[in-house]
Amino acid sequence: MHVATEGPLGVIGRAWALKHDVPLMTSFHTDFPRYARDYHAGVLEPAVWKWLAWFHRPAQMTHTPGDGTRAELLTHGIGHAVVWGRGVDSNHFNPGRRATACRRWLAGGDDTAIVLHVGRLAPEKNLDVLVEAWRMAHATLGQRVAFALAGAGPLSRRLHAKLPFARQIGFVDRETLATLYASADLCVLPSKTETCGLVALEAMASGLPVVAANAGGLKESVRNRETGFLVSPDDPRAYADAITELVDQPLERREFGAAARRVAVERDVRPEDAELLAQYAAISGKPERTASCAA
Repeated sequence: MHVATEGPLGVIGRAWALKHDVPLMTSFHTDFPRYARDYHAGVLEPAVWKWLAWFHRPAQMTHTPGDGTRAELLTHGIGHAVVWGRGVDSNHFNPGRRATACRRWLAGGDDTAIVLHVGRLAPEKNLDVLVEAWRMAHATLGQRVAFALAGAGPLSRRLHAKLPFARQIGFVDRETLATLYASADLCVLPSKTETCGLVALEAMASGLPVVAANAGGLKESVRNRETGFLVSPDDPRAYADAITELVDQPLERREFGAAARRVAVERDVRPEDAELLAQYAAISGKPERTASCAA
């Protein structure tokens, strides 16, 4: 059985697997210990780690999508952590989805550079830094750039008030998201809590350079000055300067975007899916062709 969450459903699945002596595989994809800090409950962080160690201890394998996260899990006693889950669907997310109508809806002018942020609008995403960075970049670039936020969450109204010049798109489905990525020009991701940074890989697969926090899983996906920029996570000026450079230097922006696409294709999800089936077969003791899982 593969239990994909440490929440109530995961606890139920874990208990069932242990009771019935079913091989157990778990996943760690959300950095709950750091979330405790972002929600002003840092005192609970040691307790969160104890809970996670208890939850994952019986598993034969714990998936996590980043090398840095795996190292941290090992440090906290989760000794069977393996890296898996950082592949992107590079067929679905691709530059061919770029749409003139979408660009005009977002920016108004064909020559306007579109700066995109995608993600949950919540405290753990370091959005105060995004706000300051976008204000600085907007003040410098004026009408040459348009800003767009895709996502929903508890900070939606606050961001609307603080970034009145940005188009707030809200939640979008997967099909629309692929068009949105491809129709933008660069993506900005300041989160410090990503275990993988799948959003970065989706943007890169769509041909976008990414300006990202040099932290967590994002620094394992974005290559500084090759596929975008990695900047100090809490330095809004660094983000603004990177945005300004990519807007001012369209040739560099296109070169970074093409390199980003190549890197993302190397991280395509299909080899990972095959690896997962092989892992299921190994822990179940069955031939790979008959491997199956329950969620």
